[in-house]
Amino acid sequence: MNRLLAIASSLLLGLQSVSAGGDLPLIPRQVLFGNPSKANPQVSPDGKQLTYLAPDTKNVLQVWVETIGKKDARQVTHDPKRGIRNYQWAYAPDTLLYLQDNDGDENFHVHAVSLQRRRDRDLTAFQGVRAQIVAVDRHFPGEILVGLNLEDPRTFDVYRINLETGAIVLDTKNPGDVVEWVADPHFRIRAASAFLPDGGSEVRCRADDQAPWKMVVRYGAEDAESGVLGFTEDGQSLWLLTSAGHDTRSLVRRSLENGAEETIAGRPGVDLEEVLMNPLTHRPIAVAFDRLRREWQVVDSQFQDDFRAIEDPQLGDVAFGNWDRDLTKAILIYSGDTHPRDYYLYDRARKKKTHLFASRPELAKYPLATMKPVVIKSRDGLDLVSYLTLPAGQEQKNLPLVLDVHGGPWARDSWDFNPEAQWLANRGCAVLQVNYRGSQGFGKKFLHAGDREWAAKMHDDLVDAVQWAAHEGYADPKRVAIYGGSYGGYAALVGATFTPDLFTCAVDIVGPSNLVTLLHSIPPYWAPMKKQFALRVGDVDKEPEFLQSRSPLFRADQIKIPLLIAQGANDPRVKQAESEQIVAAIKRTGKPVEYMLFPDEGHGFARPENRLKFYAAAEAFLAKYLHTDRAEPAAHAGN
Repeated sequence: MNRLLAIASSLLLGLQSVSAGGDLPLIPRQVLFGNPSKANPQVSPDGKQLTYLAPDTKNVLQVWVETIGKKDARQVTHDPKRGIRNYQWAYAPDTLLYLQDNDGDENFHVHAVSLQRRRDRDLTAFQGVRAQIVAVDRHFPGEILVGLNLEDPRTFDVYRINLETGAIVLDTKNPGDVVEWVADPHFRIRAASAFLPDGGSEVRCRADDQAPWKMVVRYGAEDAESGVLGFTEDGQSLWLLTSAGHDTRSLVRRSLENGAEETIAGRPGVDLEEVLMNPLTHRPIAVAFDRLRREWQVVDSQFQDDFRAIEDPQLGDVAFGNWDRDLTKAILIYSGDTHPRDYYLYDRARKKKTHLFASRPELAKYPLATMKPVVIKSRDGLDLVSYLTLPAGQEQKNLPLVLDVHGGPWARDSWDFNPEAQWLANRGCAVLQVNYRGSQGFGKKFLHAGDREWAAKMHDDLVDAVQWAAHEGYADPKRVAIYGGSYGGYAALVGATFTPDLFTCAVDIVGPSNLVTLLHSIPPYWAPMKKQFALRVGDVDKEPEFLQSRSPLFRADQIKIPLLIAQGANDPRVKQAESEQIVAAIKRTGKPVEYMLFPDEGHGFARPENRLKFYAAAEAFLAKYLHTDRAEPAAHAGN
């Protein structure tokens, strides 16, 4: 298909920068959606250096390094176009690792950067092959373990790569169903999680890297997301994250000798979200839960004083970046609804945190909107944890509403700084983000309440949330947009086709339009998960008619509202055809549709110039159809 970038000039021209609702200044899109000034700092293993991401002179994100306490920053990567986002320190001296794909195709390569030699090497230079870093280890600094689907695109074998020579040696062969590998404290692959033909999963283990694999524990389809976190220090027990035996996911220690399990941490009503592990002792330090807001629970009492020093409500909720090799220094990440990420360096000996930088310091001069957690009842009695963001500085009633639907769908929205919510609220809209059934984080009953409910009860939850917002007086029911990416894009198409009278307009970013073609075209390395898709979405081989009945493509004649559809040409998850077939169907009906195709993007928009083009078009689109009077001119410099 032709690669087009179609943006209607009528939407890009003629809007004026209006400041209705008081003198609240418009936040430029560049400030919200351009590259951060700095981001993702990491402390070196020896605790002496700091790396971070920052744009180069061509506005491409690169890795920079500086000596802690000095102003000697220098750029150490030179990605030509896409920018670097995923990187980490290796334990080899002065060595960084980063992942990069080709224009969003998600066939990531592992690169090693030698800071002393100023050399960048592609360690996995295999065309059409996807790499994933499995493990690095402080006791084996010269090696890394990497998963590659080199021999079979459907499965990842583990390879041991020498960081000095670049030599690659096959370490562990995948039997065909393993989706996750785990190394023990001796840097040997000794545990694995596999998906089973019935939709369940199992954990396997072996005595050493030459011994046969044995099943440790098997989970049914309702607990299939259970898996291995790591080994205890002696290698004789496993740390598991599992919901088996209870509704929510908990941290469990399981003996490999006798199968005895001990629950370390868990809560009713909310899944355990994160485990902070001590790499020196292979024991958990603390765990995080997130129902309405993130909360840490200290597991190792030796770190109780550290958390007292770290937690600071005025700075927002805290997350951890990385630690140095000896756990003397850590990167802290603070964020809240009204301020973006702020980074600190924590010194454990002094129990002191030192500010490093803010990711988007320009936002400090703009008033931002608060995000309010709300719990909405679905029509059949489920609690839908949701987040409502209302414009600051104006009347917060009878507003145009944007229902911003998260992707996944097996993911969730959380309380945090959200640039889209701030952007839309600053333009005078109420923003509602709903954790509809099928979202993760609220227990397996809630998760599986979404099974086979695409375009059905999952969409009912979104409808109920819109009606709640209208009933509470926040939303003008005649000015409601549905907006989202991936599954959220599918939900936008469902809103336009299944409930065409509820919404005023819809914005779909990389959303599937036909569940049959979607499931027939998933990446080959998702093959082990095929049964899970069959159980949760529908069986593409046995019930294509059912999947068609839940596909917006076959209801295009029901569309009454204008749509904006954006797609990355190299998307391996939701192929370009998913957008183009619905665009063609809408055009046949004579209804308005705007289509943006980005030739150098995949599942989302990584390059800032592409993000800004999309958000300029989306802002003009929403302003036109929601009849808002606050918009930044689409042709604004930098956009």
